[in-house]
Amino acid sequence: MAIPKKKSFPNTVSASPTKSFFVEMLTRDIELKDSILDLLDNCVDGIQRLTKDQDPSDLPYNEFWAKITFSGDSFSIEDNCGGIPIEAAQQYAFKMGRPKDLNTDGDIYTIGTYGIGMKRAIFKMGQSCQIFSQTQDVAFKVSIGREWLLSDEEWNLPIEEVESELGFLGTTVLIENLYPSIVDEFSSINSNLYEDLVSEISKHYIFIFHKGFKIWVNGQLVEPKPWQLRWDGANNISGESICPYLYSVIRDEVEVRLAIGFYTDMPKQSDVEKSIEGKGRRGDDAGWTVVCNDRVIIYCDKTRLTGWGEANIPSYHPQYIGISGIVEFRSYNSRKLPITTTKRGIDASSDIYLYVKNFMREGLKIFISYTNKWKFKPREERQRFSRTQPVDPLIFFNDQELKIPWKKTRSKDSKSKTINVNERKYVPSLPLPPSKSEDENEKIIRFTKPALEIREVAEYLFEESDKDTSEVGEECFERILKQARKR
Repeated sequence: MAIPKKKSFPNTVSASPTKSFFVEMLTRDIELKDSILDLLDNCVDGIQRLTKDQDPSDLPYNEFWAKITFSGDSFSIEDNCGGIPIEAAQQYAFKMGRPKDLNTDGDIYTIGTYGIGMKRAIFKMGQSCQIFSQTQDVAFKVSIGREWLLSDEEWNLPIEEVESELGFLGTTVLIENLYPSIVDEFSSINSNLYEDLVSEISKHYIFIFHKGFKIWVNGQLVEPKPWQLRWDGANNISGESICPYLYSVIRDEVEVRLAIGFYTDMPKQSDVEKSIEGKGRRGDDAGWTVVCNDRVIIYCDKTRLTGWGEANIPSYHPQYIGISGIVEFRSYNSRKLPITTTKRGIDASSDIYLYVKNFMREGLKIFISYTNKWKFKPREERQRFSRTQPVDPLIFFNDQELKIPWKKTRSKDSKSKTINVNERKYVPSLPLPPSKSEDENEKIIRFTKPALEIREVAEYLFEESDKDTSEVGEECFERILKQARKR
């Protein structure tokens, strides 16, 4: 058998990536609205770069805005948030991922960790894009075309200095040649994209809205959802009062603030029953909201992720419709934050999150216990609750305005040996219902009747058939009691 002649060949093989791989992998697991939220996150980062040397303010995002416009032809987002620094554009802003040793955003509260947000949003929507940016120093344009996306040889993008076209310091991203599926989402009358996007923005930027930021979608200003907890007032902060449970700590480069309490009054039993049937009061604003560097990562969660239904905490029930909590994480090192790569989910295995979750459950227990104790005295509880005031939950951490009787907690975690700085909490002394000795002559009357008959009685009593069953029962009893006393 003849031995084949030895062939000569290069001593290396190609391991270079392909753009199609990046485009497919970056966009596969992210929804369209989440990719748009990525672009809004970049706006917030721009504000922080622009204002990082200014004095602290309660409204650090005031007078800043972003405007989103989309149709079946194109998508655009423009902002007045300072623009992309030319150094960032040259070093990492347009790369497929941020260089590992680059830390240009180490002095702002960003949630960008891997440097893929803007590119992922562009690739999710279309095949060509123009980015205009105006900073205090320079105005430039970067173009991404279909030819560039299809070529694996050329990775550099053309950048050119231009005359200022925006009229303000900021950025405009214009995406065209939209993919057919995106065209359908943007132009179909059956698409829920607009309503879903506005709803997501109103939730995920609620923290930023309340600090002055404004966002328009197709010309309509997005209204922030209210964000308040109830309390009895400054005179009762040290005594028995309806007031949030509070906790704060600095741990492993992360600042944490936690507040949980009541945002609305307890439901009546009839409300609970209706809610179970999918009617009546809804618990959309109940549960835990988690914020990382001013962005809401999860909104009003009521699952095991935030402590419900585990470690002797009951699962969420409409009885707890008034309980709401917020946890804020802040760090200059975004890799320390308990977030997933999509920036819209919590890393439940994060050490900092697991540690803080203990205090989340402790706070939950306090207010769940309160509702259990008062549920058979709704009238008295509502009278007490009517004296409370709505306040921004984070005002409780402003020691200059309120003198909270803080208690210091552990200074070191024995397992991880992590040193905790300024760890403290405030446990409210919530009011208790009257004891049996004070109230031994009161009894509960409870019975069941067909819904049709209850509506007939309600119509007779109130000329309104939709009254709460508890009100119908109380009115029946009061009328009969008056007749009995006249005998």
